[in-house]
Amino acid sequence: MQKLKEKIIYEALHQFSTKGFMATSTTDIIKGAGTSKGGLYNHFKSKEQLFMEVLSQARKIWRERNLHGVEEITRPIDKIKHILGNYRDRYLTDSDNFPGGCIFINLTVELSDQQPHLAEAVNKGFNRFKSMLRRLLDQEKAAGTLKAGVDINEVIEMIFSGLLGVCVMYTADKSEQNLDQSIRALCSYIDNNCK
Repeated sequence: MQKLKEKIIYEALHQFSTKGFMATSTTDIIKGAGTSKGGLYNHFKSKEQLFMEVLSQARKIWRERNLHGVEEITRPIDKIKHILGNYRDRYLTDSDNFPGGCIFINLTVELSDQQPHLAEAVNKGFNRFKSMLRRLLDQEKAAGTLKAGVDINEVIEMIFSGLLGVCVMYTADKSEQNLDQSIRALCSYIDNNCK
């Protein structure tokens, strides 16, 4: 049986994913979780505190989905391509947890002007992902397997921007064929920068 706190977080995760943070009221969450105002506020002092808990849970799910099996892969560039495959197969199509698509992108777009401190909290995850890409690409460069003249910063931005675009398009059209084609194009781009 799911504990009330977990139930509230799960409900808020769904509603933030589909409606956004600003349009989701605490009443919506209370109703969806089948609790009372007291039940919500016994666990969370404010909607903002709930947001931070939801963000933490969303990050945990992201790691479980996207990093699945990465530790079994030796070559850094193959780890990146595996993460992209997981993003396609295990994360972006996860409508059980994220019925509205990638919650991080949705929240960043929504909150950047209205609640910049919350958008900044979301952006910390983006920065950590870019740092992970940098570590892997630096390892690949140290092994001498990147082509001469490859700009690691450009590769990171292409991968990151590509994933943002993939997310937006998949959220809009739900086409798994287009999703697969886009991920394969990103993997091909990565391969073209390697020896």
